[in-house]
Amino acid sequence: MTDADASPAQTRFHVHMISDSTGETLMEVMRASVAQFENVVPTEHLYALVRSPRQLDRALNEIARSPGLVMFTIVNADLRAELERRCAEIGAPAVAVLDPVLATLSGYLGMPITSRAGAQRELDAGYYSRIEALNFAIAHDDGQGGNPGAADVILLGVSRTSKTPTCIYLAHRGVKAANIPLVRGAPPPDSILTLKKPLIVGLTAAPERIVQIRRNRLLTLNEDRDTDYVDDQSVREEIIAAKRLFARHGWPVIDVTRRSVEETSAKIINLLSERRANGE
Repeated sequence: MTDADASPAQTRFHVHMISDSTGETLMEVMRASVAQFENVVPTEHLYALVRSPRQLDRALNEIARSPGLVMFTIVNADLRAELERRCAEIGAPAVAVLDPVLATLSGYLGMPITSRAGAQRELDAGYYSRIEALNFAIAHDDGQGGNPGAADVILLGVSRTSKTPTCIYLAHRGVKAANIPLVRGAPPPDSILTLKKPLIVGLTAAPERIVQIRRNRLLTLNEDRDTDYVDDQSVREEIIAAKRLFARHGWPVIDVTRRSVEETSAKIINLLSERRANGE
């Protein structure tokens, strides 16, 4: 974003993120924090895989040129000390974003903190579980795939209820998710009605929202003819039929109209956790 994009009411500032790993954690924490403030526009500077004095020096020189808030995840004690010393000289506030969490965990577990750079990125069992879940989601997208019974979650919904992106996001959390579209006049496959393992969740949304998304989708395909796919009444009937299906089988329903994919996924994970806690 350039200065021309900022209105006079906006507050702009530099935020420098220094990580000895990929920096993804820092980026997520920073953006989630900034989202709590109105009309604030950060200029982001990310320095990833900073593991030597030379790499740190380059980052510090940039901070000196564009002073601002410094957020870091550095485990090496010498590099941390140098970073904090130089930031104090520059007058840039420096925040070790994981320190409070690590200190609390250490106290609770009664265990010391390791000092391994990028330890959270090690190729452990969780990593391979996420890769397996991602492959599963791709293979079982839009009613495809031959083994829905192996899913942790099956999402049902009419077209444009964010089924696919939700499955992909869940996969990154290690959840195997399949999705099946509900087509007007066609019932879902009978096979899913006998499945015991997967949690089946219905996704729905406001008709006007579905119509808007579908129209935008058609425009990207250079298709602007009016069809039942974007007819207000037809879409409304589709959604009513889907809701009746969900109610008939007692499947939980999530309205995605005003939910992000992350929020929808969080709700699904909570439903999974409740189901497992109840021994289902």
